[in-house]
Amino acid sequence: MKRAVIIDDEKLSRENIAYHLGKFRDIELVGEAENGFDGFKLCQEERPDLVFLDIQMPKLTGFEMLELFETPPEVIFITAFDQFALQAFSVNAIDYLLKPFSEERFSEAIERFFKRTSTATEQELTRLQEYVQDTRKNLSRIVIKDANRAIVVPMNEVQYIEAQDDYVAIYASKKYLKKITLKTLESQLDENEFIRIHRSYIINISALKEIKTEGKEIYSALLKNGISLPVSKNGIDKLRSVLR
Repeated sequence: MKRAVIIDDEKLSRENIAYHLGKFRDIELVGEAENGFDGFKLCQEERPDLVFLDIQMPKLTGFEMLELFETPPEVIFITAFDQFALQAFSVNAIDYLLKPFSEERFSEAIERFFKRTSTATEQELTRLQEYVQDTRKNLSRIVIKDANRAIVVPMNEVQYIEAQDDYVAIYASKKYLKKITLKTLESQLDENEFIRIHRSYIINISALKEIKTEGKEIYSALLKNGISLPVSKNGIDKLRSVLR
């Protein structure tokens, strides 16, 4: 018996999915949630085999919720987006259901789920995770997993970011760790607001107090909070370009 959960902020949508799902005796609905925060907690508690996941929800989107997982669960997206916008990730998720969907279309998605779960590989799950990360551009906030909680940090509160192997340390009102590489995160940030000044550091340009010369072609960035960070030659060129 497979276990499923529904995460969707629309009550009628959840009821519709539950109705269709009730026709499949080999799948048990074990829970529902109306936002990404509660959905993540529900998945941690129930460990479902399948998640029906809405994309646009208040508090935490479907994409942001998936970022909290070390390995994303099997997902069927539920969305009102145009299907052509979804083709880019339909090969990574099990399937997507475009609202409103027919009983036949729902059954097709379930069939794909059973075929996928018998042959799913770690590589496929990793591709889904990478897709979720790569589709995030010009982040206005970043979602961080803290134990079984999800913390949303506005990017304008981030002072700087430091590479730590496969993680980054994000410094805002406190230090947060997120499993993502600095290079991947850099690609998601607004390049006019966040500058990679060194192979190990990205700074929020609004947090910069001054650029100091430490010696011949040796520079450091002094932040408003008193932190001093090294600046590479490439980094000083980027800073000069933005500040100019």
